[in-house]
Amino acid sequence: MSKYKIEIDRDLCIGDGACVGEAPEAIEMDDENIAIVRDPGGNSDEEILQAAQVCPVDAIILTDNESGEKVWPQG
Repeated sequence: MSKYKIEIDRDLCIGDGACVGEAPEAIEMDDENIAIVRDPGGNSDEEILQAAQVCPVDAIILTDNESGEKVWPQG
């Protein structure tokens, strides 16, 4: 189980696919070439955070499951 709740803003996603390269078990591209959550626990927390950080449009939102605080994107 990941420490993160993973959400993907489908309106922001541009189908870059870098996230899948970082966390291929957790995130995949759908038929519309938009990222979707495949298995939130499929990759390590570090890989999931890296996947969110490489998204060029910050379409992946990570929230800490324990505290409820937004971890990514920052700001």
